[in-house]
Amino acid sequence: MKKHMLMVALAFAATTHAAVPQPVKVGTTQLRPVATQTQAAAWAATVFGRHHYKVTPLDDAMSEKIFDRYLKSLDGDRLHFLQSDVDSFDNVRTKLDDAIRTENLVTPFSMYSLYQQRFNERFAYSRELLKGKFDFTVDETFQIDREKAAWPKNVEEARDLWRKRVKNDWLRLKLAGKDDKSIRETLDKRYENYVGRMSKVDSEDVFMTFMNAYATSIEPHTNYLGPRSADNFAIAMRLSLDGIGAVLQQREDYTVIREIVVGSPAGMSGKLKVGDRIVGVAQADSPGFTDVLGWRIDDVVQLIRGPKESVVRLNVLPVDAGTDGKTVTVALVRKKINMEEQAAKKTIIEVKEGGVKRRVGVISLPTFYLDFEARRRGDKDYKSATRDVARILGELKKEKVDNVLIDLRNNGGGALGEAVELTGLFIDKGPVVMQRSAEGRVEVESDVQPGLAWDGPMGVLINRGSASASEIFAAAIQDYGRGLVLGEPSFGKGTVQTLVNLDRGNPGEKARYGELKMTIAQFFRINGGTTQLRGVTPDIKMPVTSDPEGFGESSYENALPWVAIKPVPFTPSGNVKQLVAPLQKRHEARIAKDKDFQYLQEDMAELRKLRKDNVISLNEAVRRKERDALEAKAKQREARQVALRAAVTDEPADLLDAKDARSKLVPPAKTAKAATTKPNRQDDGLQADERNLASELAAEKAAKDAKDVMLQEAAHILADEIEMLRTDTRMAARLMPYLPAAK
Repeated sequence: MKKHMLMVALAFAATTHAAVPQPVKVGTTQLRPVATQTQAAAWAATVFGRHHYKVTPLDDAMSEKIFDRYLKSLDGDRLHFLQSDVDSFDNVRTKLDDAIRTENLVTPFSMYSLYQQRFNERFAYSRELLKGKFDFTVDETFQIDREKAAWPKNVEEARDLWRKRVKNDWLRLKLAGKDDKSIRETLDKRYENYVGRMSKVDSEDVFMTFMNAYATSIEPHTNYLGPRSADNFAIAMRLSLDGIGAVLQQREDYTVIREIVVGSPAGMSGKLKVGDRIVGVAQADSPGFTDVLGWRIDDVVQLIRGPKESVVRLNVLPVDAGTDGKTVTVALVRKKINMEEQAAKKTIIEVKEGGVKRRVGVISLPTFYLDFEARRRGDKDYKSATRDVARILGELKKEKVDNVLIDLRNNGGGALGEAVELTGLFIDKGPVVMQRSAEGRVEVESDVQPGLAWDGPMGVLINRGSASASEIFAAAIQDYGRGLVLGEPSFGKGTVQTLVNLDRGNPGEKARYGELKMTIAQFFRINGGTTQLRGVTPDIKMPVTSDPEGFGESSYENALPWVAIKPVPFTPSGNVKQLVAPLQKRHEARIAKDKDFQYLQEDMAELRKLRKDNVISLNEAVRRKERDALEAKAKQREARQVALRAAVTDEPADLLDAKDARSKLVPPAKTAKAATTKPNRQDDGLQADERNLASELAAEKAAKDAKDVMLQEAAHILADEIEMLRTDTRMAARLMPYLPAAK
């Protein structure tokens, strides 16, 4: 396969939320840019101006675009700034280009400062509101999305917006059964935590927010990564890091262990538990602990990570200890931690139809990951998506599956080369994708290795979250006629990015300047079309589960246009198109009778209506009626599930309640667990970090284990395909000449 430089195809532009300080008041922190940041901005402008696929002058017109995006990134819902604040910025709308070139970023930092001030003022007022009472008999509404709303004209108008916001927060908890005292305590703590997190914002956060406003003003998938974000990006690409193997979460002022990786130093020690709180960190040679109570989670993580084989000591408050409990010290030797949870995984779905059982092997691929550095070093065991999928395909062959489904839902992309090599597992050899540079030079990326890792039928499952490298793979499989593409239209990202390390501008310096993720090319299908804007259209379409107007490449006003170029010659592997019509007919007939699909479509219709209406009532009687209707619907659905479960037993459905049905279908030792992991039907009004950690983890597991109707239906479609091919072997030989039976 062709080797690639550090070129990465990603789905979504990085987004950062920000905060502020100008006329400084109590509770605000004066943040200022540092020299490395101002220099990085100037260097970025030079790189963008010379090497970006879409060269855009850094002038007054660009300054206005940067200004609008920066303002939106600070206060996208227009809840904090007043109209007078926005008006006061008018004199700098066309001066941000000068700020970047002259390495003077006082202006964007001052804008940020005023935002922080307003943020603190709004939440101070919100906490005052909690001391009073709300009248829930009044007929008034709360606007959900204020992105296109007007800025509050004055303080009074802003306060009325926040009164409604707090009232909605209160009503959600009230409807969930909380009393006034509990609601007041919950919301006061929540708002206090918001302000606390704001106080921990640093200059790197502000700089990243501003730089991404600049980068995405050029094109949606161009970004600036600060030093810490660049490190995390590299970790995500190689799926490994040097550390202790504990997933951490911020819960109020504590850094809490949320998950322990099996086989990691944290897991092997036997001294740490989920829910333990880390209150201090020390390195092996450090005489004392650094107190991390109240620290940002990323700062704590930086202390805990370190070189492999080095020692880190943790001061831990056990999960079952009170806040004044006794802490324990745990010393751990850092090791390489492989993030297997984010790697390719397999499952086998058995589809029974007419007494015949078909086995569909599903490979779920979250990203197109690749350890670039290990590959460059010549490490024979370097991590890559293609290697993992090839290994899994070998396992599925031994397990004698009939068909293979590559699940790329919500796979936002990754290494472009991995998309090419992954395609090579399913085709003999040939072109996979074309890249066109800014100069118009077209390069063809090809699979040059003969042979197939899997020569049986296959399919690809996509949704709106499938982007970039996912679209390259799905498009190639479709163009070659190699397999069926199922699902909904993909994201529509047809651009290629590369990483530019700004540290190379000053080699030898200890200071770090960050990296640019910059669009340098556009990719095209081998048929000459592109996935840009339009995405990949599935052969067999399933119900749309996302909002195409609000999510996807077409939602960006500055996205590159759709264009076509000359196709590249290639030899199709097959012609599955002839199977589409009969398979689509079977699919539609099946989902018309499938209650789960009907429920899914009902839920999506309700969500679309809520988005369109964009308001919710603050009248308790109205909201309670809506809640009761949802509760009744949920109970009706649950009753149906109970009836279906009862059908498996020897007893009539009407003799079984939900608890009885679970008891008959779940072994006794697991009954309690099954009951506790059942997801809540209704909104509890709480945020994730306000719930009991054990309950939160149980609910997440229940959601993860819930029936995946899209995946199940995709497996049924591929089972139908197998039936058709085995029933008509001549058709199979004609449409899929690469199949072993055809040969």
